Amino acid sequence: MYKVKLMNKISSEGLDYFNEDYEYGETLENEDAILLRSASLHEYEFTNNVKAIARAGAGVNNIPVEKCSEKGIVVFNTPGANANAVKELVLCALFLSSRKIVESIEWVNTLKDDENIGKTAEKGKSNFVGPEIEGKKLGVIGLGAIGVLVANAANKLGMEVYGYDPFMSVNSAWALSKHVRKAKDMDEIFKTCDYITVHVPSTKDTKGMLNKEKFALMKDGARLLNFARGDLVVNEDLLEAVETGKLSKYITDFAAQEFIGKDNIIVLPHLGASTPESEDNCARMAVQELKDFLENGNIKNSVNFPAVNQPRESKVRLCITNKNMPNILARISKLFADHNLNIENMVNRSRGDYAYTLIDTNDDVRQDIIERIEAAEGIINVRVIK
Repeated sequence: MYKVKLMNKISSEGLDYFNEDYEYGETLENEDAILLRSASLHEYEFTNNVKAIARAGAGVNNIPVEKCSEKGIVVFNTPGANANAVKELVLCALFLSSRKIVESIEWVNTLKDDENIGKTAEKGKSNFVGPEIEGKKLGVIGLGAIGVLVANAANKLGMEVYGYDPFMSVNSAWALSKHVRKAKDMDEIFKTCDYITVHVPSTKDTKGMLNKEKFALMKDGARLLNFARGDLVVNEDLLEAVETGKLSKYITDFAAQEFIGKDNIIVLPHLGASTPESEDNCARMAVQELKDFLENGNIKNSVNFPAVNQPRESKVRLCITNKNMPNILARISKLFADHNLNIENMVNRSRGDYAYTLIDTNDDVRQDIIERIEAAEGIINVRVIK
């Protein structure tokens, strides 16, 4: 029986994938895995039994990933599951950034007691004139699942789309419209585009990437959309760019105190993935990732360990997490040979400082052999699946 602790309400579309071999709930103790959305685990005390964490969403800034890596806890996310929901909101933001729709609605609401509201509204509409997006240049920074969908949709709306992503995957490249122009670097996006939307994760390299230096490169009156992460922007520099007119509009899905009530800044309460379809998709993917890992040791969409997928064809499977060090595989193989154990299949992958190995055998692996592997230098943990 596997125990899965729920840290948030999770869609039944995902939970229904758990069968009678699973127990899940919010009050479980000594859990095998954790399933969550937005709950923070930075102060959470992990027991030695925790093997995996799955976030029903893309970002994992609410999870202490490095701490998990050191403990051999595999952290999963669900890239692409909420991509369409975010894409639709970004398209909405494109229109909001151009047509002063929010401002006009707020103004009309002030006319509640005006007996001549129709005439007043007609007369006042000239204050809310804004350009069409057709024919304008849109720069998309980050061409993952969301960025590709935004770029393709904007192209179909008649925009001239530029894309930039030095780490673009093969799948994204296949999905991207041939009409999207490839920018040689981010600076080309900043200098060229009327609208800019960012879709990159928050990392030590991307935090603060939108700053005074980059705003200075942008066209006067550019419009910036941020539905990726709030800390990509240096807020003080952003406010200055808006106040001076360098940016004519900033729309973000990440609230910050200094943005509230400011002209030409629209703040949404992190609505990007807030659709029932997105929550269902994320829950399904997260549960399926957990199940395949717990039952088969396979890893897909982990943010801290390498992807490994090996069909189960033997009686026993060893799942080994370890530091990415020389000679570990050689020592394990020798230990098997010394005890006359046959390795049917073995796959090893590394990612940064960590590695993961699956070993399949039809022989019984005694507990003392498992303990010898666990005691070896560089080994973080060993799990046996039968």
